[in-house]
Amino acid sequence: MNIHEYQAKQLFRDFAIPVPPGTVADSPQQARQVAQAIDASAWVVKAQIHAGARGKAGGVKVADTLDQVEAIAQHLLGTQLVTHQTDSHGLPVNSVLVEAVSAIQSEFYLSLLLDRESEALVFIASAAGGMDIEAVAAETPEKILRVPVHPAAGLQAYQCRQIAAGLGLDKTRQGQLYAILKGMYQLFLAKDASQIEINPLIATAAGDLVALDAKINFDDNALGLHADIAALRDTRQEDAKEVQARQFDLNYITLGGNIGCMVNGAGLAMATMDMVKLKGGAPANFLDVGGGTNQDKVKEAFKLILADGTVKAVLVNIFGGIVKCDVIAAGILAAVEDMHLTIPVVVRLEGTNAEQGRAMLNQAGLGLVAAEDLNNAAEQVVRLAEAA
Repeated sequence: MNIHEYQAKQLFRDFAIPVPPGTVADSPQQARQVAQAIDASAWVVKAQIHAGARGKAGGVKVADTLDQVEAIAQHLLGTQLVTHQTDSHGLPVNSVLVEAVSAIQSEFYLSLLLDRESEALVFIASAAGGMDIEAVAAETPEKILRVPVHPAAGLQAYQCRQIAAGLGLDKTRQGQLYAILKGMYQLFLAKDASQIEINPLIATAAGDLVALDAKINFDDNALGLHADIAALRDTRQEDAKEVQARQFDLNYITLGGNIGCMVNGAGLAMATMDMVKLKGGAPANFLDVGGGTNQDKVKEAFKLILADGTVKAVLVNIFGGIVKCDVIAAGILAAVEDMHLTIPVVVRLEGTNAEQGRAMLNQAGLGLVAAEDLNNAAEQVVRLAEAA
């Protein structure tokens, strides 16, 4: 789960990680009031969306007067901000963060994430920080320092010194960095984060280290343990169909093709999409209805698939184990009848009561195609989608 920058910075404050003074605003007038309350000669107004590269996309602006703060907020709020990390539609700007402008002397990159290969948390740091850290990683990877932290030992003082030396910090700033690293490590463990990123971490002209930006991702599987973190979720920043799918315990991800896929089991779903691609088609989605699905969930799954206006055909691939194929067939028929489905639907059923399920589909007279195996099903749905 992602959260906004202003939410991440509040968590930083809770764990003694220094950030610039600032507050979120939901209207131009509120943005002006926030700026007025901050003792500064200039302010930065930052669009709050769940994506990076906002500055290059015009989502971060500096204002020298209160009138400019209000005008920038007026310009950003209510728009869709498109960055190279979003799709072509962008993400909605429903709030802005207003902060005091910082006097930047130098910029660094600092993050903490879980490295499954080494089975440890890893700090990643670079003195070549800033907006172009991706280019640094691609072109000069030797400038990026990786320091793994063993879970049994925890963060050690020598590791902090190693990172400070890699960033070229003097002794005064080394102490500040140690506090920041300690705060990041404690925050990561306390809230079950999956990544904490500061880009950039700046050294100010006054000699202070400050987290100018903040990004935190959380492990969805641990949200049940953290009601405070779950409450930070902003579903307006997420795909509407994926949000709806969670309400019915369906695993759905939009992919952008024109063949809707409904499958039970994540592994079978990925194999199904691979087969569709192999046959020359393009899956519109990943949709796992789960091993214990029922008729109502099948109907909701069809609604999700058909909400995507680009879908030209649907492939249903079900292995009847926990759930019986005739139950799935009944759900498919109910969904087709209730929704007056007009696009082609290819169904492959295998497992418990598969013959009964296929018979129900063939006898319904609704034009459904009952395939005998996955290879045949994929070929037929791709052909039908191309014809449509």
